[in-house]
Amino acid sequence: MKADAGQIARALDKPDPGTRLYLLYGPDESGSRALAARMDKALGADAERIDLLSSQLKGDPALLADEAASISLFGGARHIRVDPAGDEIIEAVEALMEAASAGNPVVIVAGNLRKDAKLVKLALASPAALAFASYLPEGQAADRVAADIARDHGLRLEPRAAQALVAATNADRGLMLREIEKLALFLDASPENPKPADADALGQIGAANDESDLSAIVDAVMGGRPERAAAELSLIGATEAIGVVRALLRRLAQIAPLRAEVAGGQSVDAVMAGAGRGIFWKDQKVVAGLLQRWTPDRIATATTRLAALERAYKRSGTAGMVLIGEELLTIARAAAATRR
Repeated sequence: MKADAGQIARALDKPDPGTRLYLLYGPDESGSRALAARMDKALGADAERIDLLSSQLKGDPALLADEAASISLFGGARHIRVDPAGDEIIEAVEALMEAASAGNPVVIVAGNLRKDAKLVKLALASPAALAFASYLPEGQAADRVAADIARDHGLRLEPRAAQALVAATNADRGLMLREIEKLALFLDASPENPKPADADALGQIGAANDESDLSAIVDAVMGGRPERAAAELSLIGATEAIGVVRALLRRLAQIAPLRAEVAGGQSVDAVMAGAGRGIFWKDQKVVAGLLQRWTPDRIATATTRLAALERAYKRSGTAGMVLIGEELLTIARAAAATRR
């Protein structure tokens, strides 16, 4: 079933046993992940969360239903997260919806799926599923999102500071959150000890500096410019390493369904026109170029490698930007070698 913003928030804050699947999709993947986090909070810190990759489910479609029906090792709450995902897991989701029982809720964070995507159609048609599309906030709505995130961290963000933060992050909630966290630390602010924050304070932590915007690295890597990618990587600290990988995964998830349409015979112009407001206006020229450069096979390969890279980084926690930098430059060189 289709849910509006209020319905999906309430459903995730108080999960209904009758709802097996929550499909969170749309161009604002940070917004989708913020919604998915509500499930984590609702079930509590002691709940067991199972994270699955789309590649796992594509290779073993029965896995999702099996995990949804499994009992937690410790007898407590249990839920499943699939992130990122697309139509490649449709068989696994069909098996989930057709299973005799599925006691553990499944949250899928997908990219910019079209209305006719198989996952979307399935979720909209099923009474045991909720589907919600997140769009990047614009204008005053984006400023309010920035102010709300800041308020949660004990910051009273002044209007000019909110506008600067939105401009520096292209309204990406994940990037705004990271900058707000740094700003709160810089100003020694907390919900118990709120502080005002102006544009000057934001500038001091670098949030308004376009050179620190992760989109510059993403564009360099995806655009096949390894030298530029190396220069941008040198400006990023080790604490932001995972942010770089996730930003790339978001971009790959965004272009994957669009590139599939191009591979199916549509022109890039037609695909871009069909995407409409699903692509932030500042990104439209960049995305159109990527649809000419990246093939479906290259998108799938890069997604698999980056997902593996994130898992390796989480396990070791030591290689940081060295490990990530090497892989990103490899991807940038591969992107430079082919333009379709």
